[in-house]
Amino acid sequence: MKTVVIQDGTLLTPTGWVEGGYVAVRGDSIVAIGSELPGDLLPDEVVSAKHCAVIPGLLNGHTHLSQTFMRGLAGGRTLLAWLKERIWPIQNAMTPEILYLAATLGLLENLRCGVTHVVNHHKITATPQHTDMVMKAAQETGLNFTLARSWADIGSNAESPDAIWEDMKRLYTEWHGKGNIRIADGPLTPWRCSMESLRKMHALSLDCGSFTHIHVAETQEEVHMSLRDCGCHPIAWLKQIGVLDASTQIVHAVWVGDMEIEMLASAGATVVHCPVSNAVLASGIAPLSSLRSRHIPVRLGTDGPASGDMQDLWEVIKSALLFSRASMLDAMAIAPGEALDLGLSTTGLQVGDVATLTVVDLNHCRAMPVYDVGSALALCTHGCDVRSVMVNGKFLIRDGQVLFLDEPALLQECRQAAQHLRKLAGF
Repeated sequence: MKTVVIQDGTLLTPTGWVEGGYVAVRGDSIVAIGSELPGDLLPDEVVSAKHCAVIPGLLNGHTHLSQTFMRGLAGGRTLLAWLKERIWPIQNAMTPEILYLAATLGLLENLRCGVTHVVNHHKITATPQHTDMVMKAAQETGLNFTLARSWADIGSNAESPDAIWEDMKRLYTEWHGKGNIRIADGPLTPWRCSMESLRKMHALSLDCGSFTHIHVAETQEEVHMSLRDCGCHPIAWLKQIGVLDASTQIVHAVWVGDMEIEMLASAGATVVHCPVSNAVLASGIAPLSSLRSRHIPVRLGTDGPASGDMQDLWEVIKSALLFSRASMLDAMAIAPGEALDLGLSTTGLQVGDVATLTVVDLNHCRAMPVYDVGSALALCTHGCDVRSVMVNGKFLIRDGQVLFLDEPALLQECRQAAQHLRKLAGF
Protein backbone atom coordinates (compact mmCIF):
# COMPACT_ATOMS: atom_id res chain seq x y z
CA MET A 1 0.00 0.00 0.00
CA LYS A 2 1.40 3.39 -1.04
CA THR A 3 2.80 5.72 1.64
CA VAL A 4 2.70 9.47 1.03
CA VAL A 5 4.58 11.91 3.28
CA ILE A 6 3.72 15.59 3.45
CA GLN A 7 6.74 17.24 5.03
CA ASP A 8 8.29 20.54 6.17
CA GLY A 9 4.94 22.13 7.03
CA THR A 10 3.56 23.62 10.22
CA LEU A 11 1.07 21.00 11.42
CA LEU A 12 -1.98 21.52 13.60
CA THR A 13 -2.41 18.69 16.12
CA PRO A 14 -4.86 18.44 19.04
CA THR A 15 -2.06 19.58 21.37
CA GLY A 16 -0.83 22.50 19.26
CA TRP A 17 1.34 23.43 16.29
CA VAL A 18 4.35 21.39 15.16
CA GLU A 19 6.80 23.42 13.05
CA GLY A 20 8.71 21.74 10.24
CA GLY A 21 6.77 18.55 10.74
CA TYR A 22 5.54 15.71 8.60
CA VAL A 23 2.33 13.70 8.11
CA ALA A 24 2.56 10.16 6.73
CA VAL A 25 -0.49 8.74 4.97
CA ARG A 26 -0.98 5.10 4.02
CA GLY A 27 -4.19 4.17 2.28
CA ASP A 28 -6.83 6.45 3.75
CA SER A 29 -5.25 6.84 7.20
CA ILE A 30 -2.65 8.97 8.96
CA VAL A 31 -0.03 6.47 10.14
CA ALA A 32 2.62 8.80 11.56
CA ILE A 33 3.02 12.45 12.45
CA GLY A 34 5.82 14.39 14.08
CA SER A 35 8.77 16.73 13.79
CA GLU A 36 11.39 14.33 12.37
CA LEU A 37 10.77 11.62 9.82
CA PRO A 38 11.92 8.22 11.19
CA GLY A 39 14.63 6.49 9.22
CA ASP A 40 12.57 3.32 8.83
CA LEU A 41 9.59 5.17 7.30
CA LEU A 42 10.26 4.89 3.59
CA PRO A 43 7.70 6.91 1.61
CA ASP A 44 6.67 6.14 -1.93
CA GLU A 45 5.96 9.81 -2.51
CA VAL A 46 7.07 13.02 -0.75
CA VAL A 47 5.09 16.25 -0.98
CA SER A 48 6.63 19.51 0.20
CA ALA A 49 4.60 21.77 2.50
CA LYS A 50 7.43 24.27 3.09
CA HIS A 51 6.05 27.66 4.28
CA CYS A 52 2.61 26.07 4.55
CA ALA A 53 0.18 25.18 7.30
CA VAL A 54 -1.15 21.62 7.23
CA ILE A 55 -4.52 21.46 8.96
CA PRO A 56 -7.65 19.32 9.12
CA GLY A 57 -10.00 20.06 6.24
CA LEU A 58 -12.54 22.81 6.73
CA LEU A 59 -16.24 22.08 7.24
CA ASN A 60 -18.82 24.28 5.52
CA GLY A 61 -21.76 23.75 7.87
CA HIS A 62 -24.47 25.31 5.70
CA THR A 63 -24.85 26.17 2.03
CA HIS A 64 -27.31 25.87 -0.86
CA LEU A 65 -25.40 24.57 -3.88
CA SER A 66 -28.25 25.36 -6.27
CA GLN A 67 -27.56 29.04 -5.63
CA THR A 68 -24.17 28.84 -7.32
CA PHE A 69 -25.97 30.10 -10.42
CA MET A 70 -27.71 32.89 -8.45
CA ARG A 71 -24.79 35.02 -7.30
CA GLY A 72 -25.31 38.76 -7.04
CA LEU A 73 -29.09 38.64 -6.88
CA ALA A 74 -29.58 39.96 -3.33
CA GLY A 75 -29.81 43.47 -4.78
CA GLY A 76 -30.66 45.27 -1.55
CA ARG A 77 -33.69 43.09 -0.86
CA THR A 78 -34.63 41.80 2.57
CA LEU A 79 -34.66 38.05 3.07
CA LEU A 80 -38.35 37.41 2.30
CA ALA A 81 -38.43 39.76 -0.70
CA TRP A 82 -35.20 38.21 -2.00
CA LEU A 83 -36.75 34.73 -1.77
CA LYS A 84 -40.03 35.64 -3.46
CA GLU A 85 -38.65 37.89 -6.21
CA ARG A 86 -35.43 36.12 -7.14
CA ILE A 87 -34.62 32.78 -5.52
CA TRP A 88 -37.90 30.91 -5.82
CA PRO A 89 -38.46 31.76 -9.55
CA ILE A 90 -34.97 30.58 -10.48
CA GLN A 91 -35.26 27.44 -8.36
CA ASN A 92 -38.53 26.58 -10.10
CA ALA A 93 -36.84 26.91 -13.51
CA MET A 94 -33.87 24.64 -12.75
CA THR A 95 -33.64 21.37 -14.66
CA PRO A 96 -31.80 18.36 -13.17
CA GLU A 97 -28.99 18.86 -15.68
CA ILE A 98 -28.52 22.54 -14.76
CA LEU A 99 -28.65 21.68 -11.07
CA TYR A 100 -25.90 19.08 -11.57
CA LEU A 101 -23.62 21.74 -13.05
CA ALA A 102 -24.45 24.24 -10.29
CA ALA A 103 -23.70 21.63 -7.63
CA THR A 104 -20.44 20.57 -9.28
CA LEU A 105 -19.28 24.17 -9.54
CA GLY A 106 -20.23 24.88 -5.92
CA LEU A 107 -18.45 21.78 -4.64
CA LEU A 108 -15.33 22.69 -6.62
CA GLU A 109 -15.43 26.18 -5.12
CA ASN A 110 -15.59 24.70 -1.64
CA LEU A 111 -12.68 22.36 -2.34
CA ARG A 112 -10.57 25.16 -3.78
CA CYS A 113 -11.11 26.99 -0.48
CA GLY A 114 -9.94 23.99 1.56
CA VAL A 115 -13.35 22.62 2.52
CA THR A 116 -13.48 18.83 2.78
CA HIS A 117 -17.04 18.43 4.11
CA VAL A 118 -20.07 20.32 2.82
CA VAL A 119 -23.52 20.35 4.43
CA ASN A 120 -25.88 21.24 1.59
CA HIS A 121 -29.39 22.35 2.56
CA HIS A 122 -30.91 21.03 -0.65
CA LYS A 123 -33.91 23.07 -1.77
CA ILE A 124 -34.81 21.87 -5.27
CA THR A 125 -36.84 18.72 -4.79
CA ALA A 126 -39.30 18.99 -7.70
CA THR A 127 -38.35 15.48 -8.83
CA PRO A 128 -36.15 12.72 -7.40
CA GLN A 129 -33.86 13.29 -10.38
CA HIS A 130 -33.03 16.80 -9.16
CA THR A 131 -31.78 15.45 -5.84
CA ASP A 132 -29.98 12.48 -7.37
CA MET A 133 -28.06 14.76 -9.74
CA VAL A 134 -26.66 16.62 -6.73
CA MET A 135 -25.62 13.27 -5.27
CA LYS A 136 -23.92 12.40 -8.55
CA ALA A 137 -21.96 15.66 -8.37
CA ALA A 138 -20.90 14.88 -4.80
CA GLN A 139 -19.79 11.36 -5.72
CA GLU A 140 -17.72 12.61 -8.65
CA THR A 141 -16.16 15.42 -6.66
CA GLY A 142 -15.16 13.13 -3.80
CA LEU A 143 -15.41 15.38 -0.75
CA ASN A 144 -17.46 14.41 2.29
CA PHE A 145 -21.04 15.47 1.71
CA THR A 146 -24.21 15.74 3.76
CA LEU A 147 -27.47 16.51 1.97
CA ALA A 148 -30.11 17.94 4.29
CA ARG A 149 -33.24 17.43 2.20
CA SER A 150 -35.29 20.59 2.62
CA TRP A 151 -39.05 20.55 2.84
CA ALA A 152 -42.06 22.70 3.73
CA ASP A 153 -45.67 21.56 4.03
CA ILE A 154 -47.14 25.05 4.60
CA GLY A 155 -47.24 28.07 2.26
CA SER A 156 -45.63 28.64 -1.16
CA ASN A 157 -44.31 25.56 -2.97
CA ALA A 158 -45.50 23.32 -0.12
CA GLU A 159 -45.25 19.54 -0.47
CA SER A 160 -47.66 17.03 0.98
CA PRO A 161 -46.46 15.37 4.20
CA ASP A 162 -46.78 11.94 2.56
CA ALA A 163 -44.57 12.98 -0.37
CA ILE A 164 -41.93 14.36 1.98
CA TRP A 165 -41.96 11.19 4.07
CA GLU A 166 -41.62 8.87 1.08
CA ASP A 167 -38.75 10.84 -0.44
CA MET A 168 -36.91 11.07 2.88
CA LYS A 169 -37.20 7.30 3.32
CA ARG A 170 -35.95 6.79 -0.24
CA LEU A 171 -32.92 9.02 0.34
CA TYR A 172 -31.97 7.32 3.60
CA THR A 173 -32.31 3.90 1.96
CA GLU A 174 -30.50 4.67 -1.28
CA TRP A 175 -27.84 7.16 -0.25
CA HIS A 176 -27.21 7.46 3.51
CA GLY A 177 -23.80 6.13 4.49
CA LYS A 178 -22.93 5.17 0.92
CA GLY A 179 -19.32 6.20 0.40
CA ASN A 180 -18.83 9.88 1.11
CA ILE A 181 -22.55 10.75 1.39
CA ARG A 182 -24.91 11.23 4.32
CA ILE A 183 -28.54 12.34 4.46
CA ALA A 184 -30.19 14.62 7.02
CA ASP A 185 -33.63 16.10 7.68
CA GLY A 186 -33.79 19.68 6.37
CA PRO A 187 -37.06 21.49 7.22
CA LEU A 188 -36.83 24.99 5.80
CA THR A 189 -37.99 27.05 8.76
CA PRO A 190 -40.51 26.62 11.61
CA TRP A 191 -43.13 28.93 10.11
CA ARG A 192 -43.33 26.83 6.94
CA CYS A 193 -43.48 23.40 8.62
CA SER A 194 -46.30 21.75 10.54
CA MET A 195 -45.79 20.40 14.03
CA GLU A 196 -46.76 16.90 12.97
CA SER A 197 -44.29 16.76 10.07
CA LEU A 198 -41.45 18.28 12.11
CA ARG A 199 -41.90 15.60 14.75
CA LYS A 200 -42.20 12.78 12.23
CA MET A 201 -39.18 13.76 10.11
CA HIS A 202 -37.02 14.42 13.18
CA ALA A 203 -37.88 10.97 14.54
CA LEU A 204 -36.92 9.45 11.19
CA SER A 205 -33.58 11.24 11.24
CA LEU A 206 -32.87 9.93 14.74
CA ASP A 207 -33.79 6.38 13.71
CA CYS A 208 -31.32 6.65 10.82
CA GLY A 209 -28.52 8.02 13.00
CA SER A 210 -28.71 11.48 11.49
CA PHE A 211 -29.95 14.96 12.46
CA THR A 212 -32.33 17.82 11.69
CA HIS A 213 -30.92 20.96 10.05
CA ILE A 214 -33.27 23.99 10.04
CA HIS A 215 -33.17 27.79 9.52
CA VAL A 216 -34.35 29.47 12.74
CA ALA A 217 -34.54 33.11 13.90
CA GLU A 218 -32.66 34.49 10.92
CA THR A 219 -34.68 37.72 10.89
CA GLN A 220 -36.77 39.75 13.30
CA GLU A 221 -39.75 39.30 10.99
CA GLU A 222 -39.63 35.52 11.45
CA VAL A 223 -39.57 35.87 15.22
CA HIS A 224 -42.55 38.24 15.14
CA MET A 225 -44.45 35.72 13.00
CA SER A 226 -43.75 32.99 15.52
CA LEU A 227 -44.87 35.16 18.43
CA ARG A 228 -48.07 35.99 16.55
CA ASP A 229 -48.91 32.47 15.41
CA CYS A 230 -47.48 30.28 18.20
CA GLY A 231 -47.31 32.67 21.12
CA CYS A 232 -43.59 32.07 21.63
CA HIS A 233 -40.14 32.36 20.09
CA PRO A 234 -39.39 29.70 17.41
CA ILE A 235 -36.68 28.13 19.60
CA ALA A 236 -39.22 27.74 22.40
CA TRP A 237 -41.73 26.27 19.96
CA LEU A 238 -39.24 23.66 18.73
CA LYS A 239 -38.56 22.76 22.35
CA GLN A 240 -42.30 22.45 23.11
CA ILE A 241 -42.91 20.04 20.23
CA GLY A 242 -39.85 17.89 21.00
CA VAL A 243 -37.65 18.85 18.06
CA LEU A 244 -34.85 20.56 19.98
CA ASP A 245 -32.14 18.17 21.16
CA ALA A 246 -28.53 17.16 20.54
CA SER A 247 -29.47 16.04 17.02
CA THR A 248 -30.79 19.47 16.03
CA GLN A 249 -28.74 22.00 14.04
CA ILE A 250 -30.09 25.53 14.28
CA VAL A 251 -28.94 27.58 11.29
CA HIS A 252 -28.47 31.34 11.84
CA ALA A 253 -29.87 31.95 15.37
CA VAL A 254 -29.41 35.69 14.81
CA TRP A 255 -32.38 36.80 16.92
CA VAL A 256 -32.04 34.76 20.08
CA GLY A 257 -31.92 36.14 23.62
CA ASP A 258 -30.73 34.77 26.93
CA MET A 259 -33.77 32.50 27.35
CA GLU A 260 -33.35 30.94 23.91
CA ILE A 261 -29.60 30.52 24.39
CA GLU A 262 -30.28 28.68 27.64
CA MET A 263 -32.73 26.40 25.82
CA LEU A 264 -30.12 25.64 23.15
CA ALA A 265 -27.50 24.89 25.77
CA SER A 266 -29.79 22.63 27.80
CA ALA A 267 -30.82 20.71 24.68
CA GLY A 268 -27.24 20.25 23.45
CA ALA A 269 -28.21 21.64 20.05
CA THR A 270 -25.66 22.93 17.53
CA VAL A 271 -25.77 26.42 16.00
CA VAL A 272 -24.51 27.03 12.46
CA HIS A 273 -23.31 30.63 12.24
CA CYS A 274 -23.41 32.38 8.82
CA PRO A 275 -22.07 35.88 9.50
CA VAL A 276 -21.37 36.95 5.91
CA SER A 277 -24.80 35.99 4.58
CA ASN A 278 -26.51 37.59 7.57
CA ALA A 279 -24.61 40.82 6.88
CA VAL A 280 -25.32 40.83 3.12
CA LEU A 281 -29.07 40.50 3.78
CA ALA A 282 -28.90 42.89 6.75
CA SER A 283 -30.49 40.23 8.93
CA GLY A 284 -28.31 41.05 11.93
CA ILE A 285 -25.39 39.59 13.89
CA ALA A 286 -25.74 36.35 15.81
CA PRO A 287 -24.56 36.50 19.45
CA LEU A 288 -21.51 34.30 18.95
CA SER A 289 -19.85 35.25 22.24
CA SER A 290 -22.98 34.42 24.22
CA LEU A 291 -23.39 31.10 22.44
CA ARG A 292 -19.78 30.15 23.10
CA SER A 293 -19.96 31.25 26.75
CA ARG A 294 -22.72 28.65 27.25
CA HIS A 295 -20.57 26.00 25.50
CA ILE A 296 -23.04 25.59 22.65
CA PRO A 297 -21.38 23.80 19.71
CA VAL A 298 -20.95 26.29 16.87
CA ARG A 299 -20.11 25.56 13.26
CA LEU A 300 -19.59 28.06 10.46
CA GLY A 301 -21.41 28.20 7.14
CA THR A 302 -21.06 30.29 4.02
CA ASP A 303 -24.79 30.00 3.25
CA GLY A 304 -25.75 29.89 -0.42
CA PRO A 305 -23.89 31.99 -3.01
CA ALA A 306 -27.04 33.99 -3.72
CA SER A 307 -26.70 35.67 -0.33
CA GLY A 308 -23.06 35.08 0.68
CA ASP A 309 -21.88 35.36 -2.94
CA MET A 310 -18.70 33.37 -2.25
CA GLN A 311 -18.28 30.01 -0.55
CA ASP A 312 -14.91 30.98 0.87
CA LEU A 313 -14.96 29.74 4.46
CA TRP A 314 -11.85 31.80 5.23
CA GLU A 315 -13.94 34.92 4.71
CA VAL A 316 -16.50 33.49 7.12
CA ILE A 317 -13.87 32.66 9.76
CA LYS A 318 -12.55 36.22 9.69
CA SER A 319 -16.05 37.74 9.66
CA ALA A 320 -17.11 35.65 12.65
CA LEU A 321 -14.16 37.05 14.58
CA LEU A 322 -14.69 40.65 13.48
CA PHE A 323 -18.45 40.76 14.02
CA SER A 324 -18.19 39.14 17.43
CA ARG A 325 -15.64 41.67 18.60
CA ALA A 326 -17.47 44.64 17.09
CA SER A 327 -20.89 43.67 18.43
CA MET A 328 -19.46 43.14 21.93
CA LEU A 329 -17.13 46.17 21.77
CA ASP A 330 -14.54 43.74 23.08
CA ALA A 331 -11.24 43.08 21.27
CA MET A 332 -10.83 39.94 23.41
CA ALA A 333 -14.22 38.44 22.56
CA ILE A 334 -12.65 35.72 20.41
CA ALA A 335 -9.04 34.94 19.52
CA PRO A 336 -7.92 34.12 15.95
CA GLY A 337 -7.14 30.51 16.87
CA GLU A 338 -10.60 30.10 18.37
CA ALA A 339 -12.22 31.47 15.21
CA LEU A 340 -10.15 29.06 13.12
CA ASP A 341 -11.29 26.14 15.28
CA LEU A 342 -14.93 26.93 14.43
CA GLY A 343 -14.22 26.20 10.76
CA LEU A 344 -12.25 22.98 11.14
CA SER A 345 -13.67 19.49 10.70
CA THR A 346 -11.60 18.17 13.65
CA THR A 347 -9.44 19.65 16.41
CA GLY A 348 -6.19 18.55 14.78
CA LEU A 349 -4.31 15.91 12.82
CA GLN A 350 -3.47 12.71 14.69
CA VAL A 351 -2.38 9.14 14.03
CA GLY A 352 -5.26 6.79 13.30
CA ASP A 353 -7.53 9.46 11.84
CA VAL A 354 -8.77 9.35 8.28
CA ALA A 355 -6.36 11.38 6.15
CA THR A 356 -8.48 14.40 5.33
CA LEU A 357 -6.45 17.59 5.35
CA THR A 358 -5.75 20.94 3.73
CA VAL A 359 -2.39 22.51 2.89
CA VAL A 360 -2.46 26.32 3.02
CA ASP A 361 0.30 28.48 1.56
CA LEU A 362 1.42 31.24 3.95
CA ASN A 363 4.34 32.41 1.79
CA HIS A 364 2.65 35.50 0.38
CA CYS A 365 2.69 39.22 1.04
CA ARG A 366 -0.67 39.25 2.87
CA ALA A 367 0.62 36.95 5.62
CA MET A 368 4.33 37.74 5.98
CA PRO A 369 5.85 37.73 8.50
CA VAL A 370 4.06 34.80 10.12
CA TYR A 371 4.55 35.34 13.85
CA ASP A 372 1.45 33.29 14.72
CA VAL A 373 0.12 30.62 12.37
CA GLY A 374 -3.42 30.64 13.79
CA SER A 375 -3.63 34.40 13.35
CA ALA A 376 -2.23 34.24 9.80
CA LEU A 377 -4.85 31.64 8.86
CA ALA A 378 -7.82 33.35 10.50
CA LEU A 379 -7.03 36.91 9.45
CA CYS A 380 -4.78 36.81 6.37
CA THR A 381 -5.95 33.81 4.34
CA HIS A 382 -8.17 33.61 1.26
CA GLY A 383 -9.38 30.53 -0.58
CA CYS A 384 -6.80 31.15 -3.30
CA ASP A 385 -4.06 30.38 -0.75
CA VAL A 386 -5.08 26.72 -0.53
CA ARG A 387 -2.39 24.66 -2.24
CA SER A 388 -3.56 21.06 -1.80
CA VAL A 389 -6.58 19.20 -0.45
CA MET A 390 -6.66 15.51 0.51
CA VAL A 391 -9.92 13.71 1.33
CA ASN A 392 -9.93 10.17 2.70
CA GLY A 393 -6.32 9.65 1.67
CA LYS A 394 -6.72 10.93 -1.90
CA PHE A 395 -5.50 14.24 -3.28
CA LEU A 396 -8.38 16.06 -4.99
CA ILE A 397 -6.32 19.21 -5.44
CA ARG A 398 -2.54 19.11 -5.49
CA ASP A 399 -0.23 22.09 -5.91
CA GLY A 400 -3.18 24.15 -7.10
CA GLN A 401 -4.28 21.69 -9.76
CA VAL A 402 -7.72 20.04 -9.74
CA LEU A 403 -7.19 16.33 -10.34
CA PHE A 404 -10.69 14.99 -10.99
CA LEU A 405 -12.14 17.21 -13.73
CA ASP A 406 -11.34 19.71 -16.48
CA GLU A 407 -11.90 23.00 -14.64
CA PRO A 408 -11.85 25.39 -17.67
CA ALA A 409 -14.33 23.18 -19.51
CA LEU A 410 -16.62 23.11 -16.46
CA LEU A 411 -16.54 26.91 -16.18
CA GLN A 412 -17.50 27.30 -19.84
CA GLU A 413 -20.35 24.80 -19.53
CA CYS A 414 -21.62 26.51 -16.39
CA ARG A 415 -21.48 29.94 -18.04
CA GLN A 416 -23.73 28.75 -20.85
CA ALA A 417 -26.11 26.91 -18.52
CA ALA A 418 -26.51 29.94 -16.23
CA GLN A 419 -27.43 32.14 -19.18
CA HIS A 420 -30.02 29.60 -20.27
CA LEU A 421 -31.40 29.42 -16.73
CA ARG A 422 -31.97 33.18 -16.60
CA LYS A 423 -34.07 32.91 -19.76
CA LEU A 424 -36.08 30.01 -18.34
CA ALA A 425 -36.78 32.07 -15.21
CA GLY A 426 -37.87 35.08 -17.26
CA PHE A 427 -35.05 37.41 -16.19
